[in-house]
Amino acid sequence: MRTLAIFAGLALLVAMVFTIAFSAAPAERRAAAVLPVTETLQQRLKRLPGDYRGWAELAVQYVDQARITGDPSYYAKAEGALDAAARLKVDDDAVLTGQAALAAGRHDFSAAVRLAERAIAANPYSAAAHGVLADAKTQLGDLRGAERAVAKMMDLRPGVAAFARASYAAELHGDLDRARRYLEYAHEDAWLPADLAYARYYLGELALHSGDLTTAQDWYAKALQAYPAYTPALAGQARAAALGGRLTEALALYDEVVERLPLPQYLIEQGETRLKAGRQPDWTLLKAQRRLFQDAGVRDDLTWAEFEADHGDPALAVKHARAEYARNPNLVAADALAWALYKAGKPAEALPYTRKATSTGWRNPLLAYHRAKIEQALGEPARVDPAFDPSLPALARFS
Repeated sequence: MRTLAIFAGLALLVAMVFTIAFSAAPAERRAAAVLPVTETLQQRLKRLPGDYRGWAELAVQYVDQARITGDPSYYAKAEGALDAAARLKVDDDAVLTGQAALAAGRHDFSAAVRLAERAIAANPYSAAAHGVLADAKTQLGDLRGAERAVAKMMDLRPGVAAFARASYAAELHGDLDRARRYLEYAHEDAWLPADLAYARYYLGELALHSGDLTTAQDWYAKALQAYPAYTPALAGQARAAALGGRLTEALALYDEVVERLPLPQYLIEQGETRLKAGRQPDWTLLKAQRRLFQDAGVRDDLTWAEFEADHGDPALAVKHARAEYARNPNLVAADALAWALYKAGKPAEALPYTRKATSTGWRNPLLAYHRAKIEQALGEPARVDPAFDPSLPALARFS
């Protein structure tokens, strides 16, 4: 799922959007940008070790680094910084919001909700806490609660982070025009290169999943113009090339993507593109990344449910999908469980989950394909979109 992170999340997330706003307001940031930087945050904390908000901000930077680099060891660093902050002031909203963001980064969304709500109780005007709350509630399947948190964030601090969350909420209800409009607002509000790249990338993703590869490619290129190091946009170009049948170009792009950022999502997309091109995938690095994330305390049964269903053991896919859905009963987890059950030869058991996954009107091509195949297996009338490529399912997942 989408992660504004913004996260991940974020995606990358998945999907999932965890932008933490301890920073100054846009006008203040613009002013600060022209001043010489004389002291890093780490240097400040050495000089002022009692600065609990500084420790919280450092933790958020580490969570961001985990997202940006794909290195989950930053979560342990974030935990250490938050421990230092909490020893100084345990009930501060910035500290609690940082703890919520870390919990969300590790996919413990129930803990993220509890911590974000404590942060809001400490400071009802914290846009950052409302943002983390919105993301975590989305992952737990509480879309109404997420929408209330987004609305509050919009009231407190309308900007890139709030507009992106509002866009995703609209998309989950199938309102692509409103989703696009909010992303356009985010684009208009953005001034930092990374924010511009982010807004342009997700405008590209909306176009890609609507089947408009030309518009998607244009937005990905514009994202990279704004911020050449923005790897998701490079991955978007690889997706568009693969879905457009330009497999050699796509594989060259994926080689660059995974060299920069070897996230499981990108490694799976690369492997599927290799299969499409008649080559054998190498899942060695993917399995290594899985161990790294597990060792860092990240619980991600969703990725492995989807991977096992499409490329491995359906029974194992069902096990992972049940575990994910038990913790996080959201639309994507419902789809993963439905597809795993279908691949394990249990379409009747899969049917209620695929119906839940598509119950909000979300126009996601992968979810629509899964539902059609499950219904067909049960003898129900269902139409598979002929434009959908079932050999590249990971490329249709929303990052």
